[in-house]
Amino acid sequence: MATENTGGLWDSLKKAAFVIGSGLFFLVAFRNSVTWHLQKFWGASGDFWQTQWTKLHLAFGENEAALFFIGTMLVPTLSFWLFNALLMVVDTTGKPNFITRYRIQADKNNPVDSTRLRHAVKKVLFNQVFLSGPLVVLTYIVMNWRGKPCAPELPTFHWVLLELVFCGLIEEILFYYTHRLVHHPSLYKSIHKIHHEWTAPVGVVALYAHPVEHVLSNMLPALIGPVLLGSHLATTSLWFTIALLVTTVSHCGYHLPLLPSPEFHDFHHLKFNQCYGVLGVLDRLHGTDDKFRNSKAYERHTVLLSLTPLSESIPSDAKKSQD
Repeated sequence: MATENTGGLWDSLKKAAFVIGSGLFFLVAFRNSVTWHLQKFWGASGDFWQTQWTKLHLAFGENEAALFFIGTMLVPTLSFWLFNALLMVVDTTGKPNFITRYRIQADKNNPVDSTRLRHAVKKVLFNQVFLSGPLVVLTYIVMNWRGKPCAPELPTFHWVLLELVFCGLIEEILFYYTHRLVHHPSLYKSIHKIHHEWTAPVGVVALYAHPVEHVLSNMLPALIGPVLLGSHLATTSLWFTIALLVTTVSHCGYHLPLLPSPEFHDFHHLKFNQCYGVLGVLDRLHGTDDKFRNSKAYERHTVLLSLTPLSESIPSDAKKSQD
C-alpha cells in the first residue's frame, strides 16, 4: 500500500511538473509568435493607453491613494456586480431558457430562493465594504512603502502577462491550502459551513463567506501576488477583476459556451471533500480530485465549444445521480 501511495504521489509530481513545465515552454517557445501578435497590438495601442493613463494620473495629482482604491476596489467590484446582476435575473426568474438550459445541477435553483439570495447579497456586501475595502487600503500602504504602484509609466505587455501567470500560481497555492484548512473539523462548523450552505452555488456566493474565511481564503491569495511583485496599479486592477469574474463563473452554476468550466468547483460544493483548488494542479498532486476524475462532471470539465449543453451530450448516470 505504501509503495502504491508513493507511486501515485510520484505520478502526480511528474504530471504537475509537466503542466507547469509545458506552460513555461509555451511562454518561451511562442514568445515570438502568439505573444508577438498580442505585443504588436499592445504596442500599436500603447500610446493611446499610456496617454489615457497619464491624463488620469495627472487628474488625481498627489492623491494616488484614491486612484489606487478606485482601480483595485471600485473597478473589480463594479465588474463583479454587473456580471452577477445578470446572473441573478436568470437565477430568480428561470429565464431566458437559452441560459438556464446550461444549468449544471438541473434540479436545483430552478428558480433560486429569493430570500436566500437576498441574505447572500447582504453578506457579500458586508464583506466587501467592511473587509475588502480596509484590506485594499492596507495593501496600498504596503505597496507604496516598497515601490510606486501608481507609477507614471505603464508596464509592458510581456511583464503584465508574466505577472498574471505568477499571481495565478500564487493564488492556486494559497487558496488550496487555506481552503483545506477551513475544511478542518475544528474550523468547518464555525467558519466554512456558511459558504457550503449552497450545495448548488450561484455566482454571488463566490464571496458569501464568514469574515475570517473572506480574509484568509478570498482576499489574501489574490493580494499576495501583486504585493510580492510590487505590481503597477493597471496590472493589479486587471488581476483583481479577472480573479473576481473567474470565481463568479466557478460558482455560477451554468456551464456556458466559451467560458471556463465551472464543473470543478461545482463538484466541490456538491461533494464537500473534493476539488479544493482553483486550477486543479494541487488537487491532482494531493489526490483530492479522485472522485471527481471518476465522475461525469470530469468528462464535462472542458470549455464548451458548441451550443449543446454538456449535460445533454454527456448525461449523468441515473442511478449515480440519485446516490
